[in-house]
Amino acid sequence: MRKVMHRHLGKVVASAAVAITATAVLVGVTLPESASGEEGSGGGPQSSSAEQGQAARQQPGVVEEAPEQGKTGSGRDPLTDDEMKRAQSLAAGRDFRMSSEDVKGAKGPERLSTDLAELSPDEVGAADPPRRAEVTYYDYKDDTYVTKTVDLGSGKVTGTDTQHGVQPPPNRDEVMEAARLLMADKLGEGLKKDFKDATGKALTRPDQLTVTGFIYRAGEGSNPGPASVQDCGKHRCVRLFTRVVNGPWIDTRQMVVDLSAHKVTKLG
Repeated sequence: MRKVMHRHLGKVVASAAVAITATAVLVGVTLPESASGEEGSGGGPQSSSAEQGQAARQQPGVVEEAPEQGKTGSGRDPLTDDEMKRAQSLAAGRDFRMSSEDVKGAKGPERLSTDLAELSPDEVGAADPPRRAEVTYYDYKDDTYVTKTVDLGSGKVTGTDTQHGVQPPPNRDEVMEAARLLMADKLGEGLKKDFKDATGKALTRPDQLTVTGFIYRAGEGSNPGPASVQDCGKHRCVRLFTRVVNGPWIDTRQMVVDLSAHKVTKLG
């Protein structure tokens, strides 16, 4: 039985068995804010306000103007759609866009989340507290986690915090890119074989799978892992839980995808 279970790397497993294992693995793990790729998981489409005038903003010597105010919330109400778009546009200024990279290596950082910022102690209880947004990014150019604080009233970025080694949950774009890298690697042959066994069709696109990703750090569990994953934690690395869309699970838990180095490693 042991030999059968290890016939190849992407062994199709029964849904119930994987669900039990996944439950044990997921205890204490924070899921991405959304599995749909909409804002919250951080990798949703760029806002329409960010797109408007994009060509003009990229011309040298053109001063960027804050997007229109749009519909605003009050007090500690959640950010409105307009406020989220405004915050994202303001946070991703031209200099930041041009000096950073997203998960695919394109210009601009990988946006992860947009949330209402916390109030300072002296602002708590104020009749009309300021509304600020925190927009978080991962910059693959130098593996940094960046938080931009935007004052929605003044339309200014009031703070930038940059950290190394901070690895929040991946967004949908990152998870799908990890699946693409796995499929393109020789270690993904088992995944493709199991998909073909389960569906009779070739696996050619990540969206043929339902994929959930979780951050992996070197030394997790009792197995320190091979040398090729020792940078995980400094680099952005993920493990994937995959299944055929509306079909069986395919076990890829032993695969670690280093999104920073574009490498795939098998654990143990």
